[in-house]
Amino acid sequence: MHVAITAKKGKISKAQRTQAEEGMERIGRILGRTARASVTFGAQRHVHIVELTIMARSQKFAATGKGDSPDAALREAIEHAEHQAHRHRDRRIVSKRLPKEEKVLTAPPVARPKARVEPVTDEAQPARGKARTSIAVHSFPARATVVEPHIVKNGEAIALRPMTIEEAVKDAEFRDRDLLIFRTVIGEMFVLHRRRDGQMELVEIP
Repeated sequence: MHVAITAKKGKISKAQRTQAEEGMERIGRILGRTARASVTFGAQRHVHIVELTIMARSQKFAATGKGDSPDAALREAIEHAEHQAHRHRDRRIVSKRLPKEEKVLTAPPVARPKARVEPVTDEAQPARGKARTSIAVHSFPARATVVEPHIVKNGEAIALRPMTIEEAVKDAEFRDRDLLIFRTVIGEMFVLHRRRDGQMELVEIP
């Protein structure tokens, strides 16, 4: 993400610039690398104000943070912008993701001859007064069709380093994965997977 950092009054320290770039990088993972952002530091009397403007593909976000120090104001503005980015991404996922169609194994269609009814006349009428009609015969396959499942081994669904639940969700979104197995710092194991409605579900492994 391209980030432009400016200050209305005073100078921007290296720590503040690094903090702003890291926060915008996190938001860029949510909105996409093509997003652009501008960070403006300012102050009114004894209150420090940080204004964020983020331009995504089809959305514009604006967030403001206030605090006793520039760091506190920047932290608050980044939290507001990150919350807006999460809401925008969740709405987009729900609107675009459709439930996967279930695959149903069906036998090949069987050709069925149409029933043919011959007209009955007085001359051709058989004995006992009954009309002759042809009967449709149904045929079935001798053996049911069996399709073996296609299994692909994949080790990328397992996270190698410990991470928090929030980091796991962001990592799964960033790598566009529907399944992620990870553990926390204290050794708890979890499985994170995406349901058919687009929501992320967390399962704890006992």
